[in-house]
Amino acid sequence: MTFLYLRAYFATIFMLFQIKSYLQFLWHSKNEHAVHSPFVFSLLTKCFYDKKSKPEYAALKKYRNSLLANINTIEVTDFGVGSKIFKSNTRIIAKIAKTAGISPKRAELLFRITHYFQPDSILEIGTSLGLATAALSVGSKSVGRKAKIITLEGCPNTMALAKSQFQVFHFDNVNPIVSEFNSYLDDLRLSTLDFKLIYFDGNHSKKATLDYFELLLPTITNETVWIFDDIHWSSEMEEVWKIIKKHPKVTVTIDTFQWGLVFFRREQPKEHFVIRI
Repeated sequence: MTFLYLRAYFATIFMLFQIKSYLQFLWHSKNEHAVHSPFVFSLLTKCFYDKKSKPEYAALKKYRNSLLANINTIEVTDFGVGSKIFKSNTRIIAKIAKTAGISPKRAELLFRITHYFQPDSILEIGTSLGLATAALSVGSKSVGRKAKIITLEGCPNTMALAKSQFQVFHFDNVNPIVSEFNSYLDDLRLSTLDFKLIYFDGNHSKKATLDYFELLLPTITNETVWIFDDIHWSSEMEEVWKIIKKHPKVTVTIDTFQWGLVFFRREQPKEHFVIRI
């Protein structure tokens, strides 16, 4: 009884934190009419707020539906802070896709961001079932070129499933790598790499996220786009977001509540935007 009580208590605390964070976000958030930066205004009007249906969305939906129809289970090795949804490491694939993966709306936005910036090299930290990877792959192909995508996942079973999905859907520009994130990033010759877009959706702890941030800073260019998932997931992640915004190399940030976008454009004045989408 004590365990069940504590679980319910912490679930309530988490829910209250999320509600408070979202209300604060709504209070401070703006839309494109309050943005005076031409760079950000163009991104909002031509990408974020683009409501036109895209033929590529069908491919993303098909990928998702194939996972939602999969009632098999896998044993998940979790290297992060753990799940607030699952109580066991034995998980039904369909439930992971439904509750723990990127939402359909966010997948479409990630597709549009990839299409808009046309990066030729992408790094994803945290593959999971590959729902976000699909958006990155389809988004890069939609401009008539294939970005080279490296996606990292710590759990071998999860990556094995994602890899089979990539093969079925012909995501041949994706290089899936099983590795603990810090271990892989430590081994890279970062100064020789040039990732134009990095999607951070791995370990949602303060130390790990800041470690990834520092390890990957040598790869930045003027065109680099970084996307951090779940920046309001916990008080720790909100602290991380504040630290990232203050970093001297960061010029423009956009807080969409779910994501934090980071830019390093030297010609831009340092500005922080809170945007409703």
